[in-house]
Amino acid sequence: MPEEKVRIDKWLWAARFFKTRALASEAVNGGKVHLQGQRIKASRAVKVDDIYEIQRGYDRLQVVVLGLSARRGSASVAQTLYQETEQSIKRREKESEQRNLARLQRPILDHRPSKKERRKIRDLTGKY
Repeated sequence: MPEEKVRIDKWLWAARFFKTRALASEAVNGGKVHLQGQRIKASRAVKVDDIYEIQRGYDRLQVVVLGLSARRGSASVAQTLYQETEQSIKRREKESEQRNLARLQRPILDHRPSKKERRKIRDLTGKY
């Protein structure tokens, strides 16, 4: 049986990393998907046991390809196509925690600044 060939953009869409195939293709062409540290093209064929690094928003995932599919199925089927590496999971959790801590350091405003408060902010920051 000849091995099935699947483009990386189709596979990313089928594995539910991106909502549409166009978004998956745009991410690949935009340098958000790497294979062994190298940028790849959307037409690249995916092989089992390849390790891809995928950046979605703030998250950087490192996944090992376990199966191939060019058709988008249910989420449970999509999860069988890949496995995220342990170091990737730990790194994502650590970065998420750091973002949450940084969010807590910012002041929480319960209202918009008044004209008087805006003037004080401009005086303090020196920005007009």
